[in-house]
Amino acid sequence: MDRNYSLFVVFSLLFVSAISSEIENVAVGSNAEPLIQQVVDGDGDPRLGAEHHFSLFKRRFGKSYASKEEHDYRFKVFRANLRRARRHQSLDPSAIHGVTQFSDLTPSEFRKQVLGLRGVRLPSDANKAPILPTDDLPSNFDWRDHGAVTPVKNQGSCGSCWSFSATGALEGAHYLATGELVSLSEQQLVDCDHECDPEEPGSCDAGCNGGLMNSAFEYILKSGGVMREEDYPYTGSDRGSCNFDKKKIAASVANFSVVSLDEDQIAANLAKNGPLAVAINAVFMQTYIGGVSCPYICSRRLDHGVLLVGYGSAGYAPIRMKEKPYWIIKNSWGENWGENGYYKICRGRNVCGVDSMVSTVAAVHAPSH
Repeated sequence: MDRNYSLFVVFSLLFVSAISSEIENVAVGSNAEPLIQQVVDGDGDPRLGAEHHFSLFKRRFGKSYASKEEHDYRFKVFRANLRRARRHQSLDPSAIHGVTQFSDLTPSEFRKQVLGLRGVRLPSDANKAPILPTDDLPSNFDWRDHGAVTPVKNQGSCGSCWSFSATGALEGAHYLATGELVSLSEQQLVDCDHECDPEEPGSCDAGCNGGLMNSAFEYILKSGGVMREEDYPYTGSDRGSCNFDKKKIAASVANFSVVSLDEDQIAANLAKNGPLAVAINAVFMQTYIGGVSCPYICSRRLDHGVLLVGYGSAGYAPIRMKEKPYWIIKNSWGENWGENGYYKICRGRNVCGVDSMVSTVAAVHAPSH
């Protein structure tokens, strides 16, 4: 074997070993248990064991269980999720992973109860957003600083993420069109929107059983608009009846378009047109607490609808690198999840499919009555 090649292999292995060791130290600190430092959240010692942290978890998130059997089962799931959070930390060292309100759910329960994208193919009649200039894009941009984003909402145990993503985009577009920020009704979409892609059987929007943002935009176009949240409040359940009142329409869709996979085009559409409806793979979000999520490996199978509100960049440890660019995502799991309800995900290589299905919507002023 060539001597130079042998030396290259040796140095490569040493580098990878050093990086892996540094990541592991950050992930678990000095603790060898399958618990991570972020479990503590400032009010305990990670060495006290899973039972202690399960008690903290139950108290923090108001968890209670109907029977001892259910309690014991959820404790086993919680322990498994601590190990899973540790794996996520190793795979995603620029973020912080640990205990969230979903730590007593199995991955399949999490997908069923919280995630809810259906028929993720783009509609055949979707418009393509025009190509925008990108030369003068600001290095950082956040629609929260410009008044176009409502407070973080909570979808609860209902797979209605798609409706929150759609209303969030329309709330921003309506603000740009009218100067008025209005919180719109997700429950109207859950109850009334049953739009389908004719080319994909089973893709109909189905309330808590899932839907798609572009289908929701099509429904809003056909129905005439969306009511205010206060006039059609969210219940987090399929009520079985539609109580839409056209006399109380607060915002309407003029048109919507699908944005190119190109990240500069996504940024340009965001800055010009307002917050964007985005699909993502949420596997790392179950354990996410903060930081910039940039996992080494992440599926691009889209299963969650969110709202893209901005972008920025930040340096991070443990690996000394230049600043890492990221997208700023508004989620619909309440302010106690993530960074006050928000998620930062690495920008630059379609991480977790975040660039794969992006839509921009234009609003018209709701008719006055």
